Amino acid sequence: MKITLLGAGAWGTALAIAFAGKHQISLWSREEDVAVDLKTTRENHRFFPGYQLPDSVEVLTDFAVAVAAAELLVIATPIAGLRPTAEQLKKAGSVCPLIWVCKGFEAGTGLLPHQVIAEVLGPQAVCGALSGPSFAEEVAAGQPTAVALAANDPTFAREAARQLHSSRLRIYANDDLIGVEVGGAVKNVLAIATGVCDGLKLGLNSRAALMTRGLAEIARLGLALGAQRETFMGLAGMGDLVLTCTGDLSRNRRVGLALAENKSLPQILEELGHVAEGVYTAHEVAKLALEFAVDMPISSAVAAVLDGQLSAASALERLMARDPREELA
Repeated sequence: MKITLLGAGAWGTALAIAFAGKHQISLWSREEDVAVDLKTTRENHRFFPGYQLPDSVEVLTDFAVAVAAAELLVIATPIAGLRPTAEQLKKAGSVCPLIWVCKGFEAGTGLLPHQVIAEVLGPQAVCGALSGPSFAEEVAAGQPTAVALAANDPTFAREAARQLHSSRLRIYANDDLIGVEVGGAVKNVLAIATGVCDGLKLGLNSRAALMTRGLAEIARLGLALGAQRETFMGLAGMGDLVLTCTGDLSRNRRVGLALAENKSLPQILEELGHVAEGVYTAHEVAKLALEFAVDMPISSAVAAVLDGQLSAASALERLMARDPREELA
């Protein structure tokens, strides 16, 4: 299958490496310097150093050329780049099926990725989300990974999952697009919270409690938005939450660790050097919790810390001081 990856960041590069053994891959970069680097050295020194791009992968900077011959498009930008990329696809007249790997709610609108695509390309666009417990570095290294692929067309989800599935990157079809997207979005916010917890050295009991109660928050918001409860016990829910909250490669967890050291958010993001989606998603999640009257104290506390309204230590103290309630209420 001819696949074009739109975005030559860490995920675009990692998936190009992962898919190259089975498919004809093109990798589009909007940054000329990144494209030149990839063409000459076969390495993405700026965004993903240490991993060699196979010689079979074509690197392109002309967007129209990149999408023209594709049978499947994979948008590998951060959530902030999803709408601009979709607008380029509309301008190019592309009707090719597409999937995305970004996770979050669009800043300002609070829209999930599939809603952004529907606004720009129309509800008829065949599209879906690839999400689950996966670090780009491990995917590129060929370490075993399992993720979910959900789409607005169940037949497309099953066929795309079958085509992209391999022994090292196992892909499971899912018919709950909203649930897969909500799980991928909110777990980044909770990873910031667990990073704070670990940074304050509150112990493994606290981390486990935070993650478990966080999963309940994901499910409550997901159900309010129309998701299926069982999705949150799968790869895009519990699986992704466990990885992002405990893995040292997690950018969002590293944000929480730095917040526990009382570093300022601008300093943290500068030192990180990459996008941590939970930083931007937290505010949208807090707004949605209010809009839909969903109890999400952990997510709301993270948003307050990121806004500078609370210190990391104060936020956790406030959470621990909440009145007791029934666990499954």
